[in-house]
Amino acid sequence: MPSRRQFNHALPALLAAAPPLAGCTLGVGVGSQAYESAVQEIWRHGPLTGLQGAALGTELVRYATLAPSSHNTQCWKFALQPDAVTILPDFARRCPAVDPDDHHLFVSLGCAAENLAQAALAHGLHAQAAFDDARGALRLALAPTAPRTSPLFQAIPRRQSTRAEYDGKPLARDELRALEQAAAGGGVRLVLLTDKAALEQVLEFVLQGNSAQMRDAAFVEELKAWIRFSASDAVRLGDGLYGASAGNPSVPAWLGRLLFGVLFTEKSENDKYARQLRSSAGIAVFVGASNDRASWVEVGRAYQRFALQAAALNLRTAHLNQPVEVAALRPEFARFVGVPGERPDLVLRFGRGPTLPASLRRPVTAVLTAA
Repeated sequence: MPSRRQFNHALPALLAAAPPLAGCTLGVGVGSQAYESAVQEIWRHGPLTGLQGAALGTELVRYATLAPSSHNTQCWKFALQPDAVTILPDFARRCPAVDPDDHHLFVSLGCAAENLAQAALAHGLHAQAAFDDARGALRLALAPTAPRTSPLFQAIPRRQSTRAEYDGKPLARDELRALEQAAAGGGVRLVLLTDKAALEQVLEFVLQGNSAQMRDAAFVEELKAWIRFSASDAVRLGDGLYGASAGNPSVPAWLGRLLFGVLFTEKSENDKYARQLRSSAGIAVFVGASNDRASWVEVGRAYQRFALQAAALNLRTAHLNQPVEVAALRPEFARFVGVPGERPDLVLRFGRGPTLPASLRRPVTAVLTAA
């Protein structure tokens, strides 16, 4: 997406070339009050006592929806039972261009499951997960236990995918150890890379992958369809990639589409990713126990614990998944990270950086379904 600098440079020419629209103004800031109200309502902690039955189940689902998903599609549905919550894939929200085998979709279900498990524990419930491969469903059975508000639970409203430049400073050894410990479990292996030479090699994979994706018209159109260029559209739809969350200006949709077509180029994106990766403290690569949907779910849970621990340490994270999204690059990237013959699942950069505007979520009522 175009940077603020590119936007400011190109805006006068684009406005001059655009056809006149009766009653239309630039609209920067339109919907901002509604957006801020939505952020406050969505990204918050709720009460830890006084909830039971369906009300408690609904609150657990609300926490689950604060998890990340590919393009913020929120590709999940939730079914409430008296003693369980089942998370199901919403294939109507899949992204076939970037995620043709639904890998990221099932990773997203794992992210939601981890949030739900952390929230359940804070409410005095232990969540035991079981994956039903035939349905692609993840059932979390809930049993009473001593309530515990873990640092990961406390960090849920602070976690975000921060697509910005970081400060470039290395992390302390105990911070890296805390991230490793958080991600452990579910048969998922974590490869941490902090050496600058190794990061430059990762960058080469990222740039190759980005170039391949930018030359894929279906990928570009799919991405554009999930971008919410204005605050009002972000609030109205409650999903997708809000432009301001990536450091871009909030503009009307018609102008955003013009800017996208002019400024979203292979070179500009490669330059952006180079700056972002070189400003990061390190790269995390997640590798599941096997290449199947149950393992993808576990990767999502491990990644979410990593991201929540990062937020608890006031660190930022963002995905650089091009080396694993472009199938032709995966084998070489797997050899590079030391897992030849296996499938690396996720690539994440981390470090200290700014807080950007939050993405939004659809209401819980929109994601509830019958069992």
